[in-house]
Amino acid sequence: MLALIMAGGEGTRLRLGEKPLVTICGRPMLSYVTGAFTAAGHEVVVVASHKTPFTKNWCRAQGVALYEAEGLGYVEDINAAAADLKEEGTPFFTCVSDLPCLAPDIVADIEDAWRRAGTPACSTWVPRDLCEEHGCRTRYTEEVDGVPACPAGINILTAGGSGAAQDELQLLLHDRRLAFNVNTREELALVQEYLCRKRST
Repeated sequence: MLALIMAGGEGTRLRLGEKPLVTICGRPMLSYVTGAFTAAGHEVVVVASHKTPFTKNWCRAQGVALYEAEGLGYVEDINAAAADLKEEGTPFFTCVSDLPCLAPDIVADIEDAWRRAGTPACSTWVPRDLCEEHGCRTRYTEEVDGVPACPAGINILTAGGSGAAQDELQLLLHDRRLAFNVNTREELALVQEYLCRKRST
């Protein structure tokens, strides 16, 4: 399945240049995400824009497939990439580029749950309490399976249609690795500590 990794925004809240290239334990955040999908057996395309020129250069240097969007917005860039890259009726992943703790087993679990549900789409959520427990901010919450939850930033959609909302599985995963969505320097410090400690052990 194709995985669109969204890397076309400015990342102004972090204030460290292009967010996909911010390094954690010596690696750009983007490389953790592309690596997780590749290891799970999926084809990766990074969706970048004129706002992220160095990210585009990194993709070219690493041999990572690149789609150059107009940078009009997250949803707009997804729609443009899907229209150009996918045939109508075919599913694909979308994922933010600032989810550095993503791993192949998480990707596989999401795909398995979505296939069992049989819905056109799947959104992935993590309990709000789990995010707050690990010091991560919660900007948006919605109740999923009776639990206040935050979007994890990884989804499955089906190409085509009128652009209307698709019937979706709302998948709640109690996995702390999905709590580390990096938008602030405080969150960056937390994930640095978690991943670097994990690598050292």
